[in-house]
Amino acid sequence: MTKHNNISIFVPHIGCPHKCAFCDQHTISGAQKAPTADEVKTVCEGALKQITHPENTEIAFFGGSFTAIPRGYMIQLLQAASEFVGSGKFCGIRVSTRPDYIDEEVLQILKKFGVTAIELGAQSMNDEVLFANERGHTAEDVVNASYLIKQSGFELGLQMMTGLYKSTLQSDMATAQKIVQLAPDTVRIYPTVVLKGTHLAQLFLQGDYVLSPFEDMVKLCAELLLLFEENGIRVIKCGLHSSEFVERDMVAGYYHQAFRELCESEVYKQKIEKILLENDINGGEVVLSVRQENMSKAAGHKKSNTEYFAKKGIYIKIVCDNEQTEEVKLLERR
Repeated sequence: MTKHNNISIFVPHIGCPHKCAFCDQHTISGAQKAPTADEVKTVCEGALKQITHPENTEIAFFGGSFTAIPRGYMIQLLQAASEFVGSGKFCGIRVSTRPDYIDEEVLQILKKFGVTAIELGAQSMNDEVLFANERGHTAEDVVNASYLIKQSGFELGLQMMTGLYKSTLQSDMATAQKIVQLAPDTVRIYPTVVLKGTHLAQLFLQGDYVLSPFEDMVKLCAELLLLFEENGIRVIKCGLHSSEFVERDMVAGYYHQAFRELCESEVYKQKIEKILLENDINGGEVVLSVRQENMSKAAGHKKSNTEYFAKKGIYIKIVCDNEQTEEVKLLERR
């Protein structure tokens, strides 16, 4: 199966009618100016020459609220990108936007220019959390926009943030469960990162915003990965992408260059613990088999899982078995 790719083009902050408490799009995207239509064409031309499977690649407008930017400018960008969609070219266009800037008119425009997927920055499905973080929309706006997007035949993506001001681990899980009910095709999970110059940074430095322990956030996001996986929803991102700008401007929060790997390691640690408990294993050597692509996850980030169990007197050997159907299988105990 050929991996899906994006040609990412950032439109930083220009379309956002609000500056959310946590937001500094210039830092997150690393982009300092909005692209012109000609620049979009240049990026697409270069990518089309380099990518082996353009039929599995979308042009993606990220960074701001795409459907909230001035309409003429939005159409210019779409016109430029649409020239590179079709047979022998890219398979479509993906945009990221706010749930309160979706209506039937804008969806017709997006469809006309070859947009195939729309991602909504839901962030939370708790109105108190949305208000506290100055989002400017409600959870109901997310529900309504999601319905319109799916009804119009687009792929729906929802983005959620964990650890926001006024949220709890429990309310974050409730947000994820409400997202499952909306049945998106994809989800992105962004644990909160506190950036310099934001209102959230001010709240943190004043002591009004207190973060949960990092380890608790990893465990929560591991649960979210399992929840979405069990409901057939593909998680295309877990953790803010690695960036020198984020590392430079970060004040606090849940940032790690391998955050998803930490979460996937936690998922497999829990699966292994369940197998050990079911088989009444509390010591000795154990041989477990997993599919090849999951061997590093089972061993844990930097062998964290094998070290964790070794401290309990359980020495785990992980072997490859691509024929198995289970995620983890006990082969032998010694």
